[in-house]
Parts: sequence; structure tokens; C-alpha cells
Amino acid sequence: MPEDGQSALDREQAYVSMLYQQLDTMRAYASTRLSKVLLETGGTPQARSERESFSQMYAEDLAKYDAAENGLCFGRIDLDDLEERYIGRIGVLDEKNDFETLLLDWRAPLARPFYLATTAAPDGVTRRRHIRTRSRRVTSINDEYLDLDAAESAGRIDGGSVGTESALLAALNAARTGHMNDIVETIQGEQDAIIRSDHKSVLVVQGGPGTGKTAVALHRAAYLLYTYRQQLAKSGVLIIGPNATFLDYIGQVLPSLGETGVLLSTIGDLYPGVRASREDTIRGGELKGSLAMIDILRNAVRDRQELPETAVPLRFDSVTVLLDRRIVTRARGRARSSRRPHNLARPIFVSSIIDSLADQVVIALGENVVGGANLLSRDDIADIRDELRSDPEVMGAIGRLWPELSPQDVLIELLSSPTRLATAAPDLTDDDRASLLLGDEWSFSAADAPLLDELAELLGVDDAEEKERADRRWRAQIADAQGALDILTGSAPQDLEDEVDPEILMAYDLIDASQLAQRQSTGTRLTTAERAAGDRTWTYGHVIVDEAQELSELAWRMVMRRIPNRWITVVGDVAQTGDPAGTSSWQRILEPYVARRWKLAELTVNYRTPAEIMDVAEDVLAAIDPEATIPRSIRNSGAPPWVERVDEDDLEAAVRRHVAAETGPGISAVIAGHDLRARLAGLESDTVSVLTVRDVKGLEFDSVFIVDPQHILDESPRGMNDLYVALTRATQRLGVIHSQELPAVLERVHAVTR
Repeated sequence: MPEDGQSALDREQAYVSMLYQQLDTMRAYASTRLSKVLLETGGTPQARSERESFSQMYAEDLAKYDAAENGLCFGRIDLDDLEERYIGRIGVLDEKNDFETLLLDWRAPLARPFYLATTAAPDGVTRRRHIRTRSRRVTSINDEYLDLDAAESAGRIDGGSVGTESALLAALNAARTGHMNDIVETIQGEQDAIIRSDHKSVLVVQGGPGTGKTAVALHRAAYLLYTYRQQLAKSGVLIIGPNATFLDYIGQVLPSLGETGVLLSTIGDLYPGVRASREDTIRGGELKGSLAMIDILRNAVRDRQELPETAVPLRFDSVTVLLDRRIVTRARGRARSSRRPHNLARPIFVSSIIDSLADQVVIALGENVVGGANLLSRDDIADIRDELRSDPEVMGAIGRLWPELSPQDVLIELLSSPTRLATAAPDLTDDDRASLLLGDEWSFSAADAPLLDELAELLGVDDAEEKERADRRWRAQIADAQGALDILTGSAPQDLEDEVDPEILMAYDLIDASQLAQRQSTGTRLTTAERAAGDRTWTYGHVIVDEAQELSELAWRMVMRRIPNRWITVVGDVAQTGDPAGTSSWQRILEPYVARRWKLAELTVNYRTPAEIMDVAEDVLAAIDPEATIPRSIRNSGAPPWVERVDEDDLEAAVRRHVAAETGPGISAVIAGHDLRARLAGLESDTVSVLTVRDVKGLEFDSVFIVDPQHILDESPRGMNDLYVALTRATQRLGVIHSQELPAVLERVHAVTR
């Protein structure tokens, strides 16, 4: 007997309500346990560590349960053996009934047929049901019958394929909010294959505009954290995006899937302690991203390993010693031949010079005192060396010749000094060197972060003094703890001191000084992501790079240092490369690191951009790469793109008029070149953003207005790629307003009369 609509709704409502009751029980348990753990104090270091672990676990559970509140259950599959599997954001078990599965986590292997089953390959599925909810109320259900007999018995002779389409199209046609939503309810087959791929090297996800590359990458991160929880919980997952706006746009996706331990960063912010706030010139950014900068940075470091022009006289006690070019040359040679980074080679340089100066002191003493040199023992000479090391004048002179350097200091001095830059980069033209110079602006750009990272490798960190200070602090803590134990022991009755009763426990029977010192140590527990963000040498378990085609060769070196296992998901589209330092070939950029151990997966369906807009974008793509295939749009918006030409003086007013006339729901973007963007900034509001092409990488809007596309083409060597990006940001409506000549590639846009 077929199930009528209301009966099906009532049944699913009862089941969903039961699941929410289970969720409330799980949330209450985690909250109670967290409160109890937080109230506990004291104990051994092991006990404190266990409490911190439990505290983090229960806090993460609560975050996961809160994230699952909306859309807890969104689907069901009926199998040919009459089994029913409910699919949702998290797994829910019935603890009172042998932990029977009530709800499958969408990432679980048993949930996969929900995404992959088709009428041609049903995989045992007779019906797929999409369950839509609002708050805790079931609002609608849509069924898709994959078995003809099941469809006939339900009165659906057409096979009932409306389920997937209605759920997907409803999501695609919904107005944008400025933040990306997860697609856990509507993952498509080709997307699911990438999300669950078990490839353990570099997986490249190549896809045109609107194919869901970013959503796939984020859901892949959630899937990997679910499948390899133990491994990735310790090392973490890093997601790199093109800009801060993009990271804000995607920032809610992983928390909505119950995952909060992922670090999101741009390349410009990946170097700890540095925030990119300046924009390079186009040529300057291109140069900074090239591998040629490695030799320039190496030369800049070697340039700081100086030789004195003339001998430097140094007064030491009653003796004057000379720090001459020969001594420094020999010391520099020894330090460089160690092949250690600059700061780590510095002790070799210092020791060599101290030895040479000590020899001069010994000789001088021998000349001034009869038998003086012969009277000095090895210990005396060692004392001379120690005194030289502690002499401010001596160490100051040595420090000027081989200073301890930081990456920031080297880069700022290199890019603010025409002389040092000319020395380090003799092969560059004057114009190229001028494009690299900072001028009066001392802030860093996004392209500087890989340079700083490269310098950190060339310089190294000499932390011997810090380790010694830490050791001294620890020894002092132990001494204090021992003193406290001695006081406790000394306060015992005199008869116990003389003849201690073995039945009576003393303080030192329960704890030693080291354990007591550990109990007095305090620290702040940081999440994996927080610890990773502050540690340049942190290595991640997995890295996802979105808009990866924009990364320069030097940026890739920076990324690879953070993922030595080379388990990376690379997401991008080489047809959308806008940065002159970016790539047009995955093979060229990846094979130096992984040879041929990388795999290409392609997304071919455009879910975002309507067919009317892609017809226009197709001409631009053909101009970029005649052999490229445009992704297939699955829907029409019914709103053909339009173009209007106005006088230069009327350009701003025309854009304002069109933005004000926009009556559709959602959010809009005005996309223009850098100069025009500043001129049009006054149009911004809660629902309208004025952005450059670089700003809109990876974003989407309901309506897009492109202003003077010829200007976009002219301001970048990859202007055609930028125009392709700008055209494909709209999910519903596209308009072009121009005062310059319209590029020939946009001739398919229909003119409007105003």
C-alpha cells in the first residue's frame, strides 16, 4: 500500500523528533562531564594532562552537537532487503539497544550509497529520500525511486527522479548570504568520488567556475578528519585560501560539519607574526614569486657576512689586538664551509676569531713579560678566550661582521636599500630592482611571506641561549621544591629525625623535588590549530590549497615545507590564473616535489553559473585556451546578460543607478579594476560589495556588475583570465557597464537601452 504524503511526513517527523531527543541527551551528558572536569583541580601532572584532554574532547563534542542542530537528519535510503538507513550530519547510536545505529554520519562508508546510487547502478538502494527540515520540524520530503518495482508499488510509474533535482536546484537557486553553505545534503557523484579519494599524495582537483571545487575541498577535509581522526588530530589540517575575504566566506562550512580544529590561512599570513597589508606592483609581485629570488636572498645573507676594510684595533686589558681582514676571511671560510644556516654557523665564526685574538694576547704577553707566554697554562688560555667572549667591545666588533639576523631585518634592509639590492641582484635591470624597493612603506605584502620563509631557512634559529635559560629556570624550580621538602622534613619531631619510624610517611616518601616542581608549573592548553599557527616549523598531516593556480613557485616551496608527507589536495583552475607569478601547468609546478605521484581529478558540471552567462564566458575561455572545455551548466536563470555603454563622466552614476534598481534577492558585487574600485567604493552597503578581480577569487554573488572590462584586460598580463573570473561569479544576473570600447570577446552580451 503506497504511503500518502501526510503519513510520510508524520512518520519522518516522529523519527526526526526521536533523533533530536537523542541529541539533547548526548549534549546534556557532554555538558555535565565538561562541568565536572573543569571543577577538578590539583593532582599529578598526568592527572592534569588527562583532565585537559577530557576537557577538550567534551568541548569538541558540544561544538559538534551544536553544529548538527540544523539539518541533523537530511536523508534516508531504503535497501532491497528492507533495511532503512537514515543519513545525517553526525552519527547517533541507541545506547539502550545495543548501540543500534539510529543515524549514519554522512562520511560513514554505509552512507555512501545515498550519494552514488543511480537507476543504472542502484547498489541495492530501492528509494532515496531527501528530508528537508527547519529547526526541528520536517517541512518536506522528496523521493527518488531507483527500482522500477518499488516505484510502481508506490504509484510512481515515472521512476520518481524528482528527489535529487529538487534538493539540488533549491540549494542552487537560494539567495546568497555572503557565507558559503555546506553541500552535505546534495553532494553529487563526481564530487563524492573526490571527497572520499584515498590517494595519499597530491590530488589535483581541476574544475571550471561553479563546479564546486571549494565545497568539495572543505567536505574532503571533514571526511579526512572523520576517517583519519587519530592521525590528523595531532598534526592538524591546513587550508590555504587566496585572501581574507574568501576565508571569511568559507569560515562557517567546517564548523557546520562539526569540525573546528582546522587552520585557515592565506599565503600572506602563513608566516607567524607577519600580516600582509601592502600590495606589490604587478612586476614586483611576479619577481618575488620567482625562483630567482632564492639566489638573491642567499646573496643578501652572504652580504651581511662582512670583511673589514682595514684592521680594527681592540683594547683588551693592557693589550691591543687587531681584527684584520685575514683573520675574518679565515673565520668566514670555516663558518661557510660548515654549510650550516647563517645564525647556526655564527658560533663557528665567533670561535675562530676568538682563537685568533687569544693567540695575539698570548704573544703580546710573551713579548711584554720575560717567559710570559711559556708561563700560561691551557687553563690560562681558556680564561683569556672566555674573557674575550665577555668583552663588549670585542663581541660588538665581531657582531658587526657576522650579526645574528632575523628574516624580517634582512628583507626590510634588502628591499629598502638600493645598494644592498644591487649587490644581491646584479642580474636584474634597474626597472626590476625599482619594482622591488619598498620606498617609504615598511609593511609586508603577501608575496613577502614566502621570502621570509626562505630567509628563515637560510638563517636558522640559534636557540642555544634560550634552552640554557630554560634549563636554569628549571633547575631553580627544582632547588625551590627541594627547599620546601627540606623544610617539611626539618619540621618533624626530633625523635623522628633521630630514628624515623618506618610506618610514618614523610613528605619525601610521597613526592620528590622534580615532581613537586612539575606541580607548580602552569601552562595554557592550545588547540592543534593554535599551536600550528604560531610555529613556523609545524608540519601538518594534510594541506588543502584552494585557488592553487595563483600560488607562485616560491609560495609552493613554503607550502611544501609544511607538509613533508606530501599529502595535499590542490584545488584550482589554470584558466582562472590571474597572478603573473601563478601557474598554467599543474605538472610543471608539482613534479619537482612529487615526480609523477600526483593524480588529476576533474569536475565537469557547473552548478553555480547559469547557461546564459556561460555562453558569454565560453568566448573568453576560448581566447585563453582554444582547447579548453567549458563546464556544463545544469540550469538557466531566465535573465540574459546585458551591456550598457555610457560616457566616462556618467560611469559612476550609471553603476549607482543599476545597483539601486537591483530588485532580486541576495547580494551583489561591482567588479572593477583597481583604480575604478576606489572611485566606486561609495556604492558599498550591506548587500553590495565593490571589489577587484583578485578580491572575488572563489566567491559568488546573486548579481554581478562588471565595470569597464577593457580596463580589467589592460591592467594585468593575464587580463583575459581575470575577465573570465569576473564573468563567472554570478549565480543569477550579470550586467556590464562601460565607457571604453567593449572587448570583442563580449560581443554575445545583449545591449540594453536606457
